[in-house]
Amino acid sequence: MLKIKDILVNHYTEPLGYDLDNHLRIEFSAEASQISSNIQKRITIDSNKPIFDSQWQQYDNNYFDFELELKPRTRYKVTVWLKSDDTQTSAKSFFETGKMNETFTAEWIGNENKDIQNTLLKKKFTLPKKVVNARLYISGLGVYEAYLNKQKIGDEFLAPGVTAYDKLIQIQTYDVTKMLKEKSQQELLVSLGDGWYKGNFGFDGGKGCIYGDQQMAIAELHIDYDDGSSQIINTDASWQTTAGKITKSAIYYGEDFDATKKIIDWQPAIILHHSKDILHDRLSLPLKVKEYLPVKEIIHTPKGETVLDFGQNHAGWPEFYNHKSAGKEIKLQMGEILQDGNFYRDNLREARAAFHYISNGKQKWIRPHFTYYGYRYVKVSGNSHPLRKDDFRAAVIYSDLEITGSIKTTNAKVNRLLQNVLWSQKSNFFDVPTDCPQRDERLGWSGDADIFASTAILNMNAYPFFKKYAKDMKIEQAAHNGMLTMYAPAMGNDSGGAAIWGDAATVIPWTAYQATADPAILRQNYSSMKAWVDWISQATTTKNLWTGCFQFGDWLSLDGENPAVPSGKTDEDYIASVYYAYSSWIVAQAAKILGNTTDAQKYEQQAQTIKKAIRAEFITKNGRLAIDTQTAYALALHFNLVPKEQKKRVVKDLVQRLKKDNNHLQTGFIGTPFICQVLSENGEHKLATEIFLNEDFPSWLYEVNLGATTIWERWNSVLPDGSMNPEGMNSLNHYSIGAIMQWVYQQVLGLRKQTNGYQNVLFAPQFDYRLKKISGHYHSSYGDLKMAYQLEADAQHTIKVNLSIPFGQKVTVKLPRVKDKVEINGKRAYLPLELTNGDFTISYVPENSYIEYYNINMPVKLIMGDPELVKQLRPINTVFDFLQDPDNLKKFGENSMVELNSLLPFINISDEDFNQIKKILDTTPVTSERKFLNERRSL
Repeated sequence: MLKIKDILVNHYTEPLGYDLDNHLRIEFSAEASQISSNIQKRITIDSNKPIFDSQWQQYDNNYFDFELELKPRTRYKVTVWLKSDDTQTSAKSFFETGKMNETFTAEWIGNENKDIQNTLLKKKFTLPKKVVNARLYISGLGVYEAYLNKQKIGDEFLAPGVTAYDKLIQIQTYDVTKMLKEKSQQELLVSLGDGWYKGNFGFDGGKGCIYGDQQMAIAELHIDYDDGSSQIINTDASWQTTAGKITKSAIYYGEDFDATKKIIDWQPAIILHHSKDILHDRLSLPLKVKEYLPVKEIIHTPKGETVLDFGQNHAGWPEFYNHKSAGKEIKLQMGEILQDGNFYRDNLREARAAFHYISNGKQKWIRPHFTYYGYRYVKVSGNSHPLRKDDFRAAVIYSDLEITGSIKTTNAKVNRLLQNVLWSQKSNFFDVPTDCPQRDERLGWSGDADIFASTAILNMNAYPFFKKYAKDMKIEQAAHNGMLTMYAPAMGNDSGGAAIWGDAATVIPWTAYQATADPAILRQNYSSMKAWVDWISQATTTKNLWTGCFQFGDWLSLDGENPAVPSGKTDEDYIASVYYAYSSWIVAQAAKILGNTTDAQKYEQQAQTIKKAIRAEFITKNGRLAIDTQTAYALALHFNLVPKEQKKRVVKDLVQRLKKDNNHLQTGFIGTPFICQVLSENGEHKLATEIFLNEDFPSWLYEVNLGATTIWERWNSVLPDGSMNPEGMNSLNHYSIGAIMQWVYQQVLGLRKQTNGYQNVLFAPQFDYRLKKISGHYHSSYGDLKMAYQLEADAQHTIKVNLSIPFGQKVTVKLPRVKDKVEINGKRAYLPLELTNGDFTISYVPENSYIEYYNINMPVKLIMGDPELVKQLRPINTVFDFLQDPDNLKKFGENSMVELNSLLPFINISDEDFNQIKKILDTTPVTSERKFLNERRSL
């Protein structure tokens, strides 16, 4: 039995009006009850007549990649075929082109009054015949919603999305066939707001009218009738215009809506002589309401405020069911956190982030239109009656990305952390990868996207999202002689050219390519990838190193000598030079893939020369780094800056540096994604897990313990007492340090490596007794790969692994501490295993057990964290009474029992006491494992 499903066209499902660049990549997943060596595949494309036929070919992967000359405004039917010796099956999909290079016959139109906050444009018309097909090709500046016969067209919001509007304006295509009423009067209405185009937007409090000062729209409604005739209704001088009911609207401001306002004074629209050449079929995934959150609690604060708690920080807007009588006003303010039990919004800086609504007395659901918010809490004012939970809901809005991966453990705090990472991604994948969704910023910061990209593309099918953002970056580079601005679109800010932030020009296209093996993003961006590296070569003041430019350093690291300077202690020129080498290497790899051998050789040589210069400047001949920081060591290991024989030295020095820092991170944006990764890759997975599971500041779980539901900008945006960090710049929804989730996918879950878009996967988890039961999955274009394992608490401490592998995917299995054969589906076999298509259970007894016991060399804080163990130890010696004092434990918690003898001479730990303590510790499993064992024994 063969079954085809999930056909993707250029990574979209049934795309309508997207820029497909005359190059198609059709992917599909399949199911098969049994594997045949003689499976063939085929694809046909037709549009009223056959257009393309691949003919039957051997199935060697799950995609077809080919050029095809496409026509504007045309629907193409796709049929994918599979056959084996005795079975043949097929499945259908489609794609439809937009305007492509076809010139608009419509005109840009608007209202004479540029200061209108909500321009309305409408056209009334009648249909003379029965409609068989209708498409609306439309765009607006700044943002728009379109209505046909008073029904909203489409389910997306804040179209046409965020771009550099002076270079690129996206066209949306809508199938409106079913919305047209047969042979009756029709009304097409466009409602416009300022959005990112005209309103105050940008860094440092916002700038007005960055790209323009007037709202406008352009649209063509193409109608086909049943008799074969057709009609085009264009935006032109025959349209009418007036001001709508939104009295003020902006991204940071929020929205004011007066439902009592009468829509009057319709007048002829004016034609605006705005460029049509920059109109472009859409690249962006639509912004949609992806889910709704209910009110968890209605809070009455000490200050007498009424506050709704939705239980989850997120991006989108609140909606409410209106019960207000005509003329009454309700005000909503958004915030991320409470302080002393009261509503708080100071970390939003100058963003007003509110929604004011004046009721017309009609009972219905109310929402904003041309803004969005980052929030968990909503302060409600103007409520004359007690609020009901059911009258409010939170619409969660983000780009229409499908979630592809997830991980679950037996540690509830870790699970919450991983959810926080995903929620911060949802909140900030808002057409561009923003830094935060709540304050007066919300910009497409390139550095944040760079370091998080590898995690992002595991969590979600982010290839099309990154391809659009890569286009945004390319546009800014073209306007800045190859330099990449700090964020894209640049919103009028010409600053940029810093390492990591600028290296997004190479890293993001490369990351997207690696995840999918689709070179389309490399083709699109190769010239700008190369231009970025060439710009560094011109900008640097030192040959073969990157010096003399502004750098962010290891942004928001904790090892800087001056807390007011957030760039940290790691030499900025070292960080920059490492990325100069890395970007050069990426360009070389992209050149190879695209068949440019001359560039490949040039940039490969350049990368090696830069590495050599880094070694000469920052690393001794014996492998000693001149920079003694966690980030410096992590970069040296991750980017292979030292020869193989010197790696052990660098790993040892990193471990020593961590020990000096009490095995806690001091890293910022740059070092954080790599620390656990390089430790696990170099024999220190136990230490990596310890750092990951730390719960005091600074750590990931510190945030969880303080109630975080998203990732914070700073390690301590909230202080231990629950108050906001007085240093400022405290976004509570910032995904950057959530990049640790890549390590969880790869090293903990075991999704270690893959090639050719997950056709070949290396499953090689590293086990640790503190994370003894893990399950997760990753849904690639081949289907859903499911992985799970458990460190059993039986007498042999057996390890049990479960895998479910989709058709067409090959998984190589490598497992640690295997002495002999493993058992797989009841049979014995040697590792590594090569598995395809099916469900597998693997079990074996490890050479050495992963269950660990307490010992006298552990930090005493770990011992004191086990109440049952402390009960046994307290009668032996007063040292445990002394350590139960929180201040004493804080002072001596990192010391071992051995060290306490000399540090606490006033407490006598006799040899007899010491031996008794040692015996108890040596035979007691650590807290989590002990609990697990006891639970199993009681069954």
